[in-house]
Amino acid sequence: MSITKAIIPVAGWGTRRLPITKAIEKCMLPLGNRPLVDYVVRDCLAAGINDFYFVVGEQSEQLQAYYRDNIALNDYLKAKNNSRLLDLVKPPEASFHFIIQPSYGKYGTSIPVALCKDFIAEGEQFLVIMGDQSFFQPDGSSNAKRLISITKSANTRSGLLGIPVPPQDIGQYGIIEKDDQSMYTRIIEHPKPGETSSTLNNASFYLFEQSIFTFIDEDLNRPHQPGQEYWLIDAINAYVANGNQVVVGEAGGTYLDCGNVQGWLHANQVVISETHPANL
Repeated sequence: MSITKAIIPVAGWGTRRLPITKAIEKCMLPLGNRPLVDYVVRDCLAAGINDFYFVVGEQSEQLQAYYRDNIALNDYLKAKNNSRLLDLVKPPEASFHFIIQPSYGKYGTSIPVALCKDFIAEGEQFLVIMGDQSFFQPDGSSNAKRLISITKSANTRSGLLGIPVPPQDIGQYGIIEKDDQSMYTRIIEHPKPGETSSTLNNASFYLFEQSIFTFIDEDLNRPHQPGQEYWLIDAINAYVANGNQVVVGEAGGTYLDCGNVQGWLHANQVVISETHPANL
């Protein structure tokens, strides 16, 4: 069975980027002339993904507008005989679905994935990629394709990607540990000096099989402290503890994080310096 589906959670308010995210959805913040999330979508399209499940907030409108035709704009560009711009604004040939994540109730990275359970068939593999980050690869490479290939080569059904970070910075991240066969063993959140020799930060870029929902559901039904988040990594740990393997690979390209103004400015400098204006 080919892999054609991607779940992209984008429901967060983007509080680190307030006040601009009061009016602009975080995933729609511009990188060059495209929104941040479109770099994720294009990465997936290059891997043959054509069925996208965006998990959005209750107020989301901009993302949906971006991935549908704008008839008035199309008519204007046709009247101006501007076929180049008409091609530029045409939505990709793919299916886009929008699942609302309520602003109340349980919270955490497991929640948006759980909301898509009914759209994944038994035995099916699918991608999960957080939509508030991306990787820029001017040569057209695809991390989705890379992850699918790595997982197939390792003869596993699940995998994830990491990003190497400087050793002195590992305390800021969730660091992936793997065995000598590149199989996931655990993630250490904000490790202390000497706690791990790994420098691989979790990229929140996953390939799962449908059975991961068993472990997500178990975690969601387990008593948690009030306000405690439901982490996707807890379901992954349970999946591995149950005898399953998750292969670990390294992401390619330049990591782009627009979570703060400095990161957003750097991301735009990277994209604009390496991309022809017509393709921004």
